Amino acid sequence: MFGRIGPMELILILVIALVIFGPRKLPEIGKALGDAFKAFKKTQEDATKEVEKLVDTDTRKEGDTTSTGSGKDSGAAQG
Repeated sequence: MFGRIGPMELILILVIALVIFGPRKLPEIGKALGDAFKAFKKTQEDATKEVEKLVDTDTRKEGDTTSTGSGKDSGAAQG
């Protein structure tokens, strides 16, 4: 019930913002909000790439140590 904003609620919010801030400030506020969302999205994408890079690096390290370790152990067990 509270999680969704329909068209009527959105219009009401915009009218209230127009009354509070006036027609001259609304474009400035919209631009500032757009820039903030853009910066947040870029930061989120950068963080996601960094985490994926770290996970990929750790996965490769684990794959290298297990294949190297199992080869040495199997050779010692046979010999």
